Amino acid sequence: MKVGIRIPPCDRADRVVATVRAAENLGFDSAWFPDSQLLWRDVFTTLTAAALGTERIGLGTAVTNLVTRHPAVVASAARSVAELAPGRFTLGLGVGNSSVGPVGLHQSSNAAMREGLALLRTLLNGEDWDFAGPAGTVRSRLRDPRPEVPLHLAASGPRNLRLAGEVADGVILLSGVSPRTLTGATARVREGAQAAGRAMTEVPLTVSAYCEVTDDIEAAARRIKPICASIAQNGGAPFLALAGIDVTVPDVIEGVYPDLVHAEDWEAAVKTASAWVDDEAALRFAEEFCLFGTAEQIAGRLRALHADGVSGLFLQHVGSYDPPTELIEAVGTSVLPAL
Repeated sequence: MKVGIRIPPCDRADRVVATVRAAENLGFDSAWFPDSQLLWRDVFTTLTAAALGTERIGLGTAVTNLVTRHPAVVASAARSVAELAPGRFTLGLGVGNSSVGPVGLHQSSNAAMREGLALLRTLLNGEDWDFAGPAGTVRSRLRDPRPEVPLHLAASGPRNLRLAGEVADGVILLSGVSPRTLTGATARVREGAQAAGRAMTEVPLTVSAYCEVTDDIEAAARRIKPICASIAQNGGAPFLALAGIDVTVPDVIEGVYPDLVHAEDWEAAVKTASAWVDDEAALRFAEEFCLFGTAEQIAGRLRALHADGVSGLFLQHVGSYDPPTELIEAVGTSVLPAL
């Protein structure tokens, strides 16, 4: 199983690359970068610097979108990074979330995502695409294409999970490491793969999970209350309920900018989320959906995930505006050697 790390482009690209090199030196297999034009530096600028500043580690977007970025623009950017890091780049795509919300746009629909994936694959293969615009249809293609760029779809809902199984080169599961949630998500991906006549081995599963190497899970769990509340707020309450976590969060929350997951004032977000997520619920969330515990405990859970068919995962730290330096050091020196 490939073990990666999520690194937000929260600083100058050259400084972010230093974090990527630290992960590479400690044995991480991949580094994944989120994309949100108002929260962080440009993801493809950061990826370019990372491609030039590393030698082995895999690089990917987790994730970019096809709303604030036109698919043709994404295809060109992906090609440009891929030729700097041959065989090391994965284009992860999602519905938009923190990119579209702050600028008042809607997330990609299932139909738009299907068409966008087809457009990207066509352009990266060097084939023609008919673009429909106000002046009529224009047939164009991408010069110097890179057909080998894998397209991975981040999905949580059943329709996009099936779409990933049907047409994507891989799926990124954003629902944590809960066995109950993973079982349901994997089943939907399998349905899509079977409908397209594909084997599940053709659709690698990459799971994202918050992680902290700690002897005090209860204390660490209290800091991820905003994550649990955000999942409930965005339609994930049924998933939480499967683990015995009963959380109801209002649709609109005042006083947290820009949102619970990416709050600039994390302590204030924890205090706000505590109105709906008590300490017991936070602990259950940490134990079920996250990778919190000692190095030995985390290594054991990673082995169990691999046995259940997960081919890769990337770890996240709590926070959006600082690099995961401590997590890289802790996992790289204690968890990865245990594997």
